[in-house]
Amino acid sequence: MLNAEVAKRRDEAISRGVGMMTQIYADKALNSEVWDIEGNRYIDFAAGIAVVNTGHCHPKVMAAVANQMTKFTHTCHQVMPYENYIRLAERLNEKVPGNFKKKTIFVTTGAEACENAIKIARIATGRDAVIAFGGGFHGRTFMGMALTGKVEPYKKGFGSMMPGVFHVPFPMGPQGISTKDAMAGIEKLFKADLDPARVAAIIFEPVQGEGGFNPAPTDLVKAIRALCDQHGIVMIADEVQTGFARTGNLFAMEMHGVAADLTTMAKGLAGGLPLAAVTGKAELMDAANPGGLGGTYAGNPLGIAAANAVLDVIEEEDLCARANELGSRLKQRLEAIRSTAPEIVDIRGPGFMVAVEFANPGTKEPDAGFTNRVRLEALKRGLLLLTCGVYGNVVRFLAPITIPDAHFAEAMDILEASVAAARQ
Repeated sequence: MLNAEVAKRRDEAISRGVGMMTQIYADKALNSEVWDIEGNRYIDFAAGIAVVNTGHCHPKVMAAVANQMTKFTHTCHQVMPYENYIRLAERLNEKVPGNFKKKTIFVTTGAEACENAIKIARIATGRDAVIAFGGGFHGRTFMGMALTGKVEPYKKGFGSMMPGVFHVPFPMGPQGISTKDAMAGIEKLFKADLDPARVAAIIFEPVQGEGGFNPAPTDLVKAIRALCDQHGIVMIADEVQTGFARTGNLFAMEMHGVAADLTTMAKGLAGGLPLAAVTGKAELMDAANPGGLGGTYAGNPLGIAAANAVLDVIEEEDLCARANELGSRLKQRLEAIRSTAPEIVDIRGPGFMVAVEFANPGTKEPDAGFTNRVRLEALKRGLLLLTCGVYGNVVRFLAPITIPDAHFAEAMDILEASVAAARQ
């Protein structure tokens, strides 16, 4: 079987609305390596977009899922509940930042988690408006699209967005947008368009994912917290991509010493199985009436079993420390590459959530073309990379945190060669 043959079948069978970065079809994977159906091997610096932080097919996660499969795969927790769902909720209530009583709900996707966080904020406050940030990404559902601060490809052609959502600038160093600009945007919004007494929530990513791995400065996070406290607004931290050791902490908000009222999570939670959650202040989480939250597959037993194992692996293998170590080594290598590649204008990100931004050395304009050439050159050499950013000029590095040192070193050599080849 050849990739080209399957790609042709894909074009006939699958909606073109499902975008694809490659036409390489996976056959098997282990930790940081993936093999396609032709037997070609790749080092995975995507991890399913920060999903398999504990690596593909981690033995402990696989064993937990296999064990659960011998018992039952579905009952619907709202119909016949199961203990490990409660145990995982207890663990998240303990680990999510915030010195207050917390409760948790489980859903299936990150978009669902964000949607449910908005539902909770609205019913708890009796308000309807939501403030989000330019460049943010919160999903492809209608509320997720409305919250997302990027038109193409997520909103284009889908008509009117959900009402009551307002966007303000997010700090981006290379584009000259500061915390002061972001807070001025909120102040202008309050003066011109929106009574703060209408605002149910402010939602933000501690590090923007799709938007270009832009970290939220601590002064911004503290300013949002103060503003929310002043006006009775619910502060929502979208940790869907930043969660579960990726940033060098279990949750990125730990870097700021500030706790959100609600935290959304998914991706790295269950090691590759679909599971998402909202954890937050108990009084907010209890605002909805029974039946107002949940879903048929919400908290599927296999995902719950995997997530409990993922938390064990993060603790036992000290993956937070490992993320900081790998991120430091990656940044050092990128700085070395930068000495011969003036296209690199920024290297950023906490822990092992690192990105490099490219721009034209002469005009200083974002260079999406160069960025894509780097990605394609890396792919030819067996390294899977992802691009992102409002201008498509950022490469984000999301390898499993469990990547062996030898594979990491091999990937760095490929990256250096790919940047050099893209410059020719």
